[in-house]
Amino acid sequence: KIKCSTCSLLACRSDHNETRNCSERMMWKYSPDSDPALCIYPVNLGDEGNYTCEIASSAGNFLFFSSLTVIVPPTVNLTCDKSRVAACQASAGKPAADASCIPASNHGTEEEVHHPNGTVTSVSYIGWVNSMFPTAACLVTHPATNQT
Repeated sequence: KIKCSTCSLLACRSDHNETRNCSERMMWKYSPDSDPALCIYPVNLGDEGNYTCEIASSAGNFLFFSSLTVIVPPTVNLTCDKSRVAACQASAGKPAADASCIPASNHGTEEEVHHPNGTVTSVSYIGWVNSMFPTAACLVTHPATNQT
């Protein structure tokens, strides 16, 4: 069960050989008798939350709790306008990405836009009109990827 929902997302009653599933994306990882692990594929932001696993047997009733946090990698884009202002943008990541322009500048600015679905767009701006560097690069780090 997720949150305080009255519908079990996935249920199994082995004494009656019955299973019930309220979502096509949720299934048993292996077998509910040997390993009652929940598999959600593909996972999405709406699946985030607190889950409860209830097991009832002749030995008693057992509750297990788990929390699911969904991490979303951002879409990265580097743009430059005619006034030589570069924008390093990491769009719709969760959590917020760390975005910065290279070469770094004391005159750069950063901003974050928080979206209703829990994702964040991070933007770093840099102007290099008087810079000796002919190019700019965008550096983004995020926990959903092991690369920069």
